[in-house]
Amino acid sequence: MKLEDIKNNAAISGIEPGQVVRIITTEPVGDNAITVYYKTADGRVLERMLFRTDEASLSLAEAGRPWAFDASGADFKLVTEAYRINLAHLFDPMTAIHTSNVEPLPHQITAVYESMLPRQPLRFVLADDPGAGKTVMAGLFIRELLMRADAKRVLIVAPGSLVEQWQDEMYEKFGLNFTIFSREQIDQLRSGNPFEDIDLLVARVDQLSRSEDLHEKLRLSRWDLVVVDEAHKLSASYSGKKISKTKRYQLGELLGSITRHFLLMTATPHNGKEEDFQLFLSLLDSDRFYGKFRDGAHKVDVSDLMRRMIKEDLRKFDGTPLFPERRAYTVNYRLSDAEAALYYSVTEYVKEEMNKADRLEDGNRKGTVGFALTALQRRLASSPEAIYQSLKRRRQKLSRRVEEEKLRQRGQILAETLGTYHGNIWDAADGLNPNDYEVFEEEVVDQATAAQTVQELEKEILILKELEEQARQVVHSDQDRKWDELSSLLQNTPEMRDSAGRQRKLIIFTEHKDTLNYLTVKIRGLLGSEEAVAVIHGGVAREERRKVQEMFRNDPGLRVLIATDAAGEGVNLQNANLMVNYDLPWNPNRLEQRFGRIHRIGQTEVCHLWNMVAAQTREGDVFRRLLEKLENERQALGGRGVP
Repeated sequence: MKLEDIKNNAAISGIEPGQVVRIITTEPVGDNAITVYYKTADGRVLERMLFRTDEASLSLAEAGRPWAFDASGADFKLVTEAYRINLAHLFDPMTAIHTSNVEPLPHQITAVYESMLPRQPLRFVLADDPGAGKTVMAGLFIRELLMRADAKRVLIVAPGSLVEQWQDEMYEKFGLNFTIFSREQIDQLRSGNPFEDIDLLVARVDQLSRSEDLHEKLRLSRWDLVVVDEAHKLSASYSGKKISKTKRYQLGELLGSITRHFLLMTATPHNGKEEDFQLFLSLLDSDRFYGKFRDGAHKVDVSDLMRRMIKEDLRKFDGTPLFPERRAYTVNYRLSDAEAALYYSVTEYVKEEMNKADRLEDGNRKGTVGFALTALQRRLASSPEAIYQSLKRRRQKLSRRVEEEKLRQRGQILAETLGTYHGNIWDAADGLNPNDYEVFEEEVVDQATAAQTVQELEKEILILKELEEQARQVVHSDQDRKWDELSSLLQNTPEMRDSAGRQRKLIIFTEHKDTLNYLTVKIRGLLGSEEAVAVIHGGVAREERRKVQEMFRNDPGLRVLIATDAAGEGVNLQNANLMVNYDLPWNPNRLEQRFGRIHRIGQTEVCHLWNMVAAQTREGDVFRRLLEKLENERQALGGRGVP
């Protein structure tokens, strides 16, 4: 546009940035300049001198009004809708519910909107029973914080077997795109610290807890919210007056220091020991729960830090119970004469070796041997096959060590025992996930010994040979009273059959892989079908495990799932309503975790659980102690323990 073309009352763009002005009058200044007086859209009158060099930016504006709303209607609607959604929480206090792919239940709504959101900042334990939908509650809480601009950076820490499940559920139900942490990200990101660069992240608890370099990277990061799933794994305990902290507990302390909101999720916050429970709560408030309390001196009101609802209290919107009834039975049985003799012989061997271990000066090695012998005693109660295979492997490995030691230094005192664990082996074992624990226990049981010379090893091997032969005879005698009880349970219990007389879906938990293999053969023979039984144990790969779960849910021919505690967490099997604890766990939390696999949201039938306990054995005493711990939990949690 030429300077000469600028006329009075013309609408010109290019004089004021981003707007059209109305020309009032002009005054020429020589041949190459002009002074213009103009009025802006907001009514101001201004003047400016224009030169030939400005002509390229000047243009005659089209007729129209500044607020004519003549832009694209679709674009305008898109912008206003985005702005409306951005402010939605001001008008709808439950926006996350209406913008997520979930239909929450009453207890989930009250957890998020009554117990969690009002707390600023949130330091909280969400401890509703297994299967109550705590993942949905966490997802609603995360989405609400994001939509209210109260959070931008969220870290979820979960067991390794559950991280993909968390990622999938956050995306499918809440539209949140979480990234799973991996070490490759350290090399790929420019900063070298994924904890600083990625706003929505899911990480494996063991991967973080075992790595000092990852701890350093975490310390450099700051989070708006950290969620820890299966948080009871962040455990610590007292050794006298000294606190023994697991690596996971130390990770919990670190996570609590780098976040504003800290949410711990566990269905089993209490392990039956009040001092351990208060150490767990110190992750949320270290000042309030500092130091060891004296027994009976005080009980702490934790209602401001924790919410726990048991399944019997949960209701649907119409007021009917959310969960069906659950019933537990104890199946007592007596050992046969041959089994009782084997039990006595192995117990005497364990006592003798324990006495030797007590005389060891190396505390770490003493603990390792004690752990091995205790685990051996538990296998004795599991099945004749389990103790036979354990004794056999132990004898073979110790014999191999004798030969190796003779070649290396004949008759010299053994300097160290293969399998000795440096540190508190009980804490180390408790900190392992179920998959790693199976391998760990087997290695220690097979090799840890109190023998300090080749001669002592040879003497122990002779005892093991006798015990192994005794166990072999029991296995081949078919005098297995525990199996007889299970067989009778499967064949003669009405609850085991559907209306057509077919075996209902059943889950059997055992502690040991040898017993799992033994039961697999026995039950397949009893049911007359190879395809009727499937297994899950620590050695089953993650993808294969998922495949087995899907088959158990959908294949009518697959009737029985036999599993170790590798299937005790994060597995949804509410299509079954029957469970047998062939071996009882010594940890009360694991007992509830197991039952929670079938007694969860979506279950429509009464759930039945049978616990198998041998009378007049150490395991019977343990079961009674287990019930005492459950009662301690119930009282500590205000009547909200494991029913």
